[in-house]
Amino acid sequence: MSTRRKARRPEGRSGRPRLLSEEVEARLVAASRTGVAVELAAEMAGISRSTFLAWMARGRAEVDAREEGQKPDPAEEEYAALFEKVRTARATAGARAMMNIRRVADGGIVTKVTTRKFRDSVTGEIVEETVEDRTPPDWRADAWYLERQHRDAYGKDATLALEITGLGDVPAGADEGAVDLAALAERLDRTLFSVEYPPELEDGSVVDAEVVDG
Repeated sequence: MSTRRKARRPEGRSGRPRLLSEEVEARLVAASRTGVAVELAAEMAGISRSTFLAWMARGRAEVDAREEGQKPDPAEEEYAALFEKVRTARATAGARAMMNIRRVADGGIVTKVTTRKFRDSVTGEIVEETVEDRTPPDWRADAWYLERQHRDAYGKDATLALEITGLGDVPAGADEGAVDLAALAERLDRTLFSVEYPPELEDGSVVDAEVVDG
């Protein structure tokens, strides 16, 4: 069933200025592309939050109606166009933010570039050397992603899998709430995410190494 709104009197016939101008639309789309909250996008466009949400609701209703096969309503065209542009803009912002999170999780972001010149003691030629400092991988970025995108399995209130908790079979009728989740999370943090390296790797004397079991 479509949620399309009933036909409305076009804005501006009563002598009041038309709010949804090309400039306002452009500001809303540009603000949405940065990923800011709805309230800030509306403020940047010079309109109220309620007005913005009302326009988006009308646009979505029209888009849904068209997808259901109904005939397009010319009076709702501008709202449908705004809805689709804002939706795409916010999706773009989300994808860009996700790319940055992945970069932090994977590490390797250049934070400093140092270039020095020196004379080679053997050849006597001037040699230029460039050294880059890069960030290490950060598991917390992955944890942030999992907690928000897969809440059922990794959210703060999710039930931990038995394979991870090591609790084994839980007797029927057992009180699951009796598990100290805070203590469990702390234990998992120590065992899964705390890595201690040999002194040779910490002091920089070894630049590349492979960890081999036993």
